[in-house]
Amino acid sequence: MTEILPSYLQGSWWTPPAAVGTEFRGGVEVRDPSTGEPIVRVSAERADLAGALEYARTKGQASLGALTFHQRALLLKDFALALTDRKQELYDLSARSGATRRDALSDVDGGIGVLFTYSSKGRRELPNAKVYLDGPVESLSKDGSFLGRHVYTRLPGVAVQINAFNFPVWGALEKFAPAFLAGMPSLVKPATPTAYLAEAWVRILVESGRLPEGSLQLVSGSVPDLFPHLRLGDTVGFTGSDSTARRLRGEVAQGVRFTSETDSINASVLGPDAVPGTPEFDAYVSQLMVELTTKAGQKCTAIRRAIVPEASVDALVEAIRDKIAARVVIGDPHAESVTMGPLVSTEQRDEVRRAVESLERAGGRLLLGSTDAPDVVRADGSTGPAPQGAFLAPMLVGFADASASAVHDIEAFGPVASVLAYRTLDEAAALVDRGGGSLVTSVATNDPDVATELMSRIAAFNGRVLFLSRENARTSTGHGAPVPHLVHGGPGRAGGGEELGGIRAVLHYMQRTAVQGSPEMLTALTGVWHQGAAVQQGRHPFRKSLDELELGDQVASASREVTLDDIETFAHFTGDTFYAHMDEAAAEANPFFPGRVAHGYLLVSWAAGLFVDPDPGPVLANYGLENLRFITPVSPGDTIRVILTAKQITPRETDEYGEVRWDAVILNQDDAIVATYDVLTLVAKHAASAVAEPAGAEPVEAAPA
Repeated sequence: MTEILPSYLQGSWWTPPAAVGTEFRGGVEVRDPSTGEPIVRVSAERADLAGALEYARTKGQASLGALTFHQRALLLKDFALALTDRKQELYDLSARSGATRRDALSDVDGGIGVLFTYSSKGRRELPNAKVYLDGPVESLSKDGSFLGRHVYTRLPGVAVQINAFNFPVWGALEKFAPAFLAGMPSLVKPATPTAYLAEAWVRILVESGRLPEGSLQLVSGSVPDLFPHLRLGDTVGFTGSDSTARRLRGEVAQGVRFTSETDSINASVLGPDAVPGTPEFDAYVSQLMVELTTKAGQKCTAIRRAIVPEASVDALVEAIRDKIAARVVIGDPHAESVTMGPLVSTEQRDEVRRAVESLERAGGRLLLGSTDAPDVVRADGSTGPAPQGAFLAPMLVGFADASASAVHDIEAFGPVASVLAYRTLDEAAALVDRGGGSLVTSVATNDPDVATELMSRIAAFNGRVLFLSRENARTSTGHGAPVPHLVHGGPGRAGGGEELGGIRAVLHYMQRTAVQGSPEMLTALTGVWHQGAAVQQGRHPFRKSLDELELGDQVASASREVTLDDIETFAHFTGDTFYAHMDEAAAEANPFFPGRVAHGYLLVSWAAGLFVDPDPGPVLANYGLENLRFITPVSPGDTIRVILTAKQITPRETDEYGEVRWDAVILNQDDAIVATYDVLTLVAKHAASAVAEPAGAEPVEAAPA
């Protein structure tokens, strides 16, 4: 009897209970698509899904809620390292699913790369806190006592993630990583044909001992009674067919967020300038070959429509024919010579055959390849038929009428692309848009005018547009390779959802709320000091380590007069002799200045001299300014002073220092604001980590405001 694939639910591994005195015989048997041999049986019959959801909402929410963004980000790195140490196990299992080593790299290493990316971005782009601020503070009263701003907090439920068969590692981790970083527990439901790969990576993470309780669960098998248990605060992320997405969307309760990434008739346009013999033509051919053969064409981002200038169609087909003859070896991925494996199952192979037959009935003609089963290389290196295998050779389908509806509606989810001829850019753009919304379109051109015209016409119909030219042909990640930094998803037929895109994906698992209150209240709620909240003056804040420093610690400097000699000295020393600083008549003619004025950077430099405490201490480095704005000009004879306030304190989890963001305001003698900006410093966490104060040094007292 084939082994039952376990689920990981409520903190332990679970398989369906057998009837008394018998073996469990339910579920779906998964077979090796190269040999037809049974691998595993998949079933979640009688799984306590309601209990699993409640476990996530209680235990998972509690364990993740105790962590900051940075702490969760570091755990993502631990997960990536755990998978890296055991990725050979995942490669070996991938071969049983029909994936070549190249296929496995895109799935396994791609998934690990997502974890590393979100770990890095989480620590660089999110605060070491539990809430995320969106946009600037809004003053809602004349005296500044009533403020408002937008705040993201994590959703209180569980992220249900329903994944496709083609990328059981990457496809799951690209949903799991941002949800985990947001602080939301995940319930992962893999597609049955490759569920054993999902079970493997989940098992590795469980055995790492680093998973917070309830943060990740796996259900291996169908979940027909899951959706009635979902409620406000839960999310569903689905990857699969458009018809299934529409059905599931109708089953979720009101308030449950549902996002989908579905089948997409993606296009790739060969620009009119990319004629045979150009680097762009060669890059286009190579890219189309990759999309036809990687994962045996079973990619949601694969090229389904090659849109080509009429004069280049024959050359393209011949170039692909030559590359297939030279490079494509179809067979069992366990054989070293094999470069293209089978489809995931014989059912999927038959579905592709039916789709190709539909394209032919609609006027398509096979230009290359056949729906017949090819001879293949077996695991032992011998060559011959594989009647139990799910093999197909790459196919190109030509259409005399590029506007035929079928080619823009029917997706053959395998090693199949249609070749469509165009005469004008207007025709090419119209053909792209006929897909009804795609995950990605690529354009091979070295002509910026061609790129600009197509971009203006096709961007609204695509989640991503890649422009391929001689400058990036070798460095491009490729038409069919989403990267975690950029959004993955698309409008219309592509599902209308959005995944990845850096921190954007994290925010999908959080709620944006407009928060209103006093400066003091917003400071307490956000962990960021707001103008008008309480301040503390006394011991200079540069003498305080990170664990001593508090929001609102402030230094108010003495004043300094700006003279004409200061302005001219700075101008000649720096080389900045712009007329507003050196020519009285020209400066007076400028609508922004009363006459000659001080350089903005002179004032910022002086401000540093006014607020700094120069002796060695906890402040280790100044690493930048942000949000600098010059507001009121400073004329010779004016005075300036600066007020510096601790605005945000961010300890680094892996270092003996942290980051402090200081609110800096430069004022003139009339208390008019001259400039505002944020000063960024690195500060030792503990007094023992800092350079000792000079012997006999007294604390520096702040000047009165």
